[in-house]
Amino acid sequence: MFLETEKLYNGAVIPRLGLGTWQVPNAIAADVVRNAIVAGYRHIDTAAAYENEEGVGKGIAESGIGRGELFITSKIPAEYKTYELARRTIEESLSYLKTDYIDLMLIHAPRPWDEMYPAGKHKYEEENLAVWKALEEGYRAGKFRAIGVSNFEISDLENILAHGGIRPMVNQVRAYVGAIPWETLGFCKERGIAAESYSPLATGRLLNDGKLEEIASRYGVSLPQLCIRYVLQLGFIALPKTVSAERMRQNAELGFTISEEDMVILNGMIK
Repeated sequence: MFLETEKLYNGAVIPRLGLGTWQVPNAIAADVVRNAIVAGYRHIDTAAAYENEEGVGKGIAESGIGRGELFITSKIPAEYKTYELARRTIEESLSYLKTDYIDLMLIHAPRPWDEMYPAGKHKYEEENLAVWKALEEGYRAGKFRAIGVSNFEISDLENILAHGGIRPMVNQVRAYVGAIPWETLGFCKERGIAAESYSPLATGRLLNDGKLEEIASRYGVSLPQLCIRYVLQLGFIALPKTVSAERMRQNAELGFTISEEDMVILNGMIK
């Protein structure tokens, strides 16, 4: 089991391997989360938009593991761009998750999803600052151990850094072999903002890649193990998603190191 942790700039300790729960239905989320915790995972990532926080909370409660041993992340929906909506969502997430605090709360995206790809013209700078204010207040009140953002590009981060009162501790981004946001990663590293990869397997699109299979075979590991290890070696916190208990265990067996030569090959791949 991969048990490495990372200390955020505020001192909070986050496991570098977590379980993503996007597209995990609420009806099975409790079983999935419970299986992950039994397998050794201590970092569970959810979001209000996933509509499975209730199931995630149930799985945590049924796991038998003390709350202090777990790191739970949730997110304010991308479409919620007011202080009032953010505050309401925070209370709802705490209630659904059946917890007094959330370890990491994020703004899910800088713009509503239908304006993200391609990026819309409206930057939502004032709106993101209003949501960030709600996160800062929650952090100071002890409702969160850390706060951050997701899918933020450099200009979005600069807005928070220039006008917010607390520097984001985390930026969770889409990152996988062939699609690494290098400039954003470098920007975050320079400013002490931890970077998370929420899609190290490209939501399954890498699973039939012959070149990756060839590289994985050299290490005697699966293609998912290779892809997860790759983003970890780049410095990301990795959040692979699976509902299979067996794949959870396999994805966490990462006791190998990708060579510098193979990292160069992987860095040069374009998807």
